[in-house]
Amino acid sequence: MPGKNLSRDEAQQRASILAVDGYQVRLDVTSAPDREAGTFRSTTTVTFRCSQPGADTFLDLLAPAVRSVTLNGRALDPATAYDGARVHVDGLAAENVLTVEADCAYSRTGEGLHRFVDPVDGETYLYTHYEPADARRVFANFEQPDLKAPFTFTVTAPAAWDVWSNAPHENVTEQDATGQDGSRTWEFAPTKPISTYLTAVVAGPYHVARDHYRRELADGTALEIPLSAMCRRSLAPYFDADEILGVTKLGLDFFHEEFDYPYPFGKYDQAFVPEYNIGAMENPGCVTFREEFVFRSKVTDAAYEGRANVILHEMAHMWFGDLVTMRWWDDLWLKESFADFMGSYGLIGARTRYSSAWVTFANQRKAWAYRQDQFPTTHPITADIRDLEDAKLNFDGITYAKGASVLKQLVAYVGSEAFFEGARRYFKRHAFGNTELGDLLEVLEETSGRDLKAWAAAWLQTSGVNALTPQVTADAEGRITELAVLQDGDVLRPHRIAVGLYDRDADGALVRTGRIELDVTGARTVVTEAAGLPRPALVLLNDDDLTYCKIRFDEDSLANLRSGLGDIRDELARALAWSAVWNLTRDGLMPARDYVALVLRFAGQEGNIGVLQSLHAQAKTAVDLYADPAWRGEGGRLLADGALRELREAVPASDHQLAWARFLAQTAGGAEHLGLVRGLLSGSARVDGLEVDQELRWSLWLALAAAGQATDEELAAELAADNTASGKRHYTQCLAARPTAEAKAAAWSAVIDSDELPSALVEANTAGFSIPFQRDLSALYAAPYFKLLERIWAERTIEIAMRIVGGFFPIAQTDEQTLAEADAWLAGHPQAAPALRRLVLERRDDLDRALRAQACDRA
Repeated sequence: MPGKNLSRDEAQQRASILAVDGYQVRLDVTSAPDREAGTFRSTTTVTFRCSQPGADTFLDLLAPAVRSVTLNGRALDPATAYDGARVHVDGLAAENVLTVEADCAYSRTGEGLHRFVDPVDGETYLYTHYEPADARRVFANFEQPDLKAPFTFTVTAPAAWDVWSNAPHENVTEQDATGQDGSRTWEFAPTKPISTYLTAVVAGPYHVARDHYRRELADGTALEIPLSAMCRRSLAPYFDADEILGVTKLGLDFFHEEFDYPYPFGKYDQAFVPEYNIGAMENPGCVTFREEFVFRSKVTDAAYEGRANVILHEMAHMWFGDLVTMRWWDDLWLKESFADFMGSYGLIGARTRYSSAWVTFANQRKAWAYRQDQFPTTHPITADIRDLEDAKLNFDGITYAKGASVLKQLVAYVGSEAFFEGARRYFKRHAFGNTELGDLLEVLEETSGRDLKAWAAAWLQTSGVNALTPQVTADAEGRITELAVLQDGDVLRPHRIAVGLYDRDADGALVRTGRIELDVTGARTVVTEAAGLPRPALVLLNDDDLTYCKIRFDEDSLANLRSGLGDIRDELARALAWSAVWNLTRDGLMPARDYVALVLRFAGQEGNIGVLQSLHAQAKTAVDLYADPAWRGEGGRLLADGALRELREAVPASDHQLAWARFLAQTAGGAEHLGLVRGLLSGSARVDGLEVDQELRWSLWLALAAAGQATDEELAAELAADNTASGKRHYTQCLAARPTAEAKAAAWSAVIDSDELPSALVEANTAGFSIPFQRDLSALYAAPYFKLLERIWAERTIEIAMRIVGGFFPIAQTDEQTLAEADAWLAGHPQAAPALRRLVLERRDDLDRALRAQACDRA
């Protein structure tokens, strides 16, 4: 019996004989008994052509029951046509009409049609999420990106609800008294031709803010785009819709200027929805976001920048991904790399207030790429995606952040005008169609006049990250006799880089005194322009972050960084230096305690709040995983002492003060630290300017819970005061974080022995379960973990299975025995699902890296 997976070969065969003319999808989400039972009625009518009359095919559908299947007026027996994952039809005509009526299941895992009941007011909210292949959980379809078609949705919902889809609604009718009173039916206009995974429905009593965008076009007409932003009613007091819609308008201005192709999907709705599995999804005309972007407590400016980046990322998808879509998931990068690049590029180009976007990109996005690219499972940007499970795992740091880094380099290589002119031709040439790598290279070669095949082979079709190291020799007078750049890696690539030369100015700051731009090729490239220059205090390779590489330092430069990293005046150069020393730590070339010392010495003067928050996370990882176990206790105390010191010295009510307060909550362990934590909660202690709001309160309670200093009654009282979805998530994590065998057993059982939890609470349980300094308690679960992997993969949805496999992996053990257990599982299960093996292999590599880093720290 065919399973839930779909192979590339099957998709190619189906696309070779079919062309889809349109879908009509009718959903009925009104019946209260059905909602309680977990199902809704779905009726799909699809019209399509077949180039081989008489052939057979199948539609994809994951539903508890199929009521009827009708092909060209001929009723098929659902019991034989439907196998649990596919609706099989044979005897196709040249032109076909197929109708499938099914009872589909509401989701609690964020896959398909997710149903959420707000604990604050009891209201019910629905939304869909499909990528890469969960539209089949809501309606029968040909679930592959290259069978595009127009979709016409009709949704019957409770009368008090509003409903949104990709296209504007054309009609809303009250139902008569024939059993459907108390409901309304929303009829939507047909969409433009789009892929199944891009369709969307959002329904419920959402709070809505509306606006309008108007732009004069070159032909004298005006482009009018209705705008809206929505969230749950209970979040409305915190919803800064003006800020969200303001960024939206700036983005629409920017992308119209750069792309010269009018936004093609009519309206632009943005829904912030609960229990969302990812950051956002680019459904044309109806973008969905995780509602954590609605900030109910104070956050740093880095959070606002991150949200603005995601808004522009999803907007870029309206062109890269929605208007023009990859043929199959091999070329996922054609949309995700571009959108990731455009998210940062647009923050600058659209003239938002977030002027440090490239600093964030260098410090955070590229850190994700470097980590992913060093796994044994790394892959080229243009990947080999055999099936849907492969596709699900390729929404990773390679496809997003490395791809965006390479595009940033390409813009520097061919010039921004040639790049964007290529994009304009790409949109016009392939509008509403599907493409592959060659289609993009064709237009970029036309506009740049360059042969990009060698560039694509080096950067898009190979994997791995290069490290660049300066080699400096100087004469007795301190002048450079030779500066060379050494490149290592399995594949040596061409790099366009800038070499920054830094020295102290009169104020003691490290400032750039020279910049040399050149092409690095091969294992060793001499920087000829550097000969005769005074030897600087710091040689910074890849200054301005033009290429994708790890950078190293010569001995003198590294020594000067140890004493003066925080003195680098330029924030991008400083971020690159922080990134480099973190990579040295991860690679076992710098002791973890040395990295911690750098953070404790210089993080307090770090001006960029996003970089500071990254330093906090990395320093904690250094102590938890990379430090010699014999030094962990001291390292943890040093971090907590540093957090407390900087909290007291930070400017009152500043972002930095809030960041240090959160870091104190993450590191608190001693009596002084935990005493302040409790005092902040009770009000008996205060830090001038620090508002202990609800989100910070939960962070403080988590610190006490993990230390065994929060009672059940205290946590229950906090939940009663914050009986919200966020409150329930935090409460669940606190319960799982308690340092008792009973708490760990309860968290494990809640996730492993039941599939009732939504993904948000699965994550809360695994996060609380896996507190690093409680490794003695979680060690008991290493063996059971490996025994249940294949069962979990077979029984759970892939979204939940991924969270369990990653969340419960015994990474905190950091010992040779756990590494041996991981190796034994991999050796003993060669036939396990490739996607499952990939996840385990990546976690195993994290563990192996931690052991190597510990050896460095111990030495």
